[in-house]
Amino acid sequence: MATRTTPTERQKRLGAELRKMRLAAGATTEYAAGLLGIDRTRLSNMESGIRPFSAERIRTLACNYACTDESYVEALIAMAEAKERGWWERHRGTLPAGLLDIAELEWHAARVRTTQVMHVPGLLQTEEYARAVFAAVLPALSRLEVELRVAHRMERQQVFERPDPLPYVAYVHEAALRMTYGDADVPRQQLAYLAEQSERESIDVRVIPMSVRGFPGAGHALLYADGDVPQLDTVQLDSAHGPEFTGADAQLTKYRAHLDWMDSAALPPAASRDLIRNVARDL
Repeated sequence: MATRTTPTERQKRLGAELRKMRLAAGATTEYAAGLLGIDRTRLSNMESGIRPFSAERIRTLACNYACTDESYVEALIAMAEAKERGWWERHRGTLPAGLLDIAELEWHAARVRTTQVMHVPGLLQTEEYARAVFAAVLPALSRLEVELRVAHRMERQQVFERPDPLPYVAYVHEAALRMTYGDADVPRQQLAYLAEQSERESIDVRVIPMSVRGFPGAGHALLYADGDVPQLDTVQLDSAHGPEFTGADAQLTKYRAHLDWMDSAALPPAASRDLIRNVARDL
């Protein structure tokens, strides 16, 4: 099987899950490598995502690691067998790998929930609004870099147009609605588009009004992607140096609690839509 020089986050996650399974079983790399008839270095490369796993090898390891969670094992096999080239691969070499990893994460997610406090969620942005957001980045991006990011962001919205639209929940603070990007028409058109999209069956937009006191995790843009099984959920956080991803159990528990708070504090969908339209009229 071919060696990868730059594995994606999804490929690294598969390897990390097999490593976690091995450690939970108390198995050494020598033992696991012997089961597969390979050397330790090759197994280490597989667990880091540099080399792929086959379905047969995943089943062999799961059996010998005494992993009895069949749904978890089948989800890992599905990750290993997904060979199709995603649309985001067209941007490899022209955009940072982290942006492509976000697109891949969204595409394979069973559901996505996001929280935003500074701007409208990326999957619900208009082209002009996205362009204004990227134009505000420091250090400044070149015009070409801005346009490449805008094109990629618009293509990410394919998840809503496919036969099985992505279930999507966006918790948006009222402050994000009132932040202005671009000229006066841009935010008004963006809010009109946001209200319109929130009426789609697969999209749930919930606004947290200014009147709510406190905000756990304020300042963090959070994307929580449900996997095929809960063990494969993934959190993506924005940072100054690019997106960060985690599937650690403690982090998943923490961010599930954040989302539970958002859900209890946010307005219902209809009231959220009314607030979005009222803010648009105020701009």
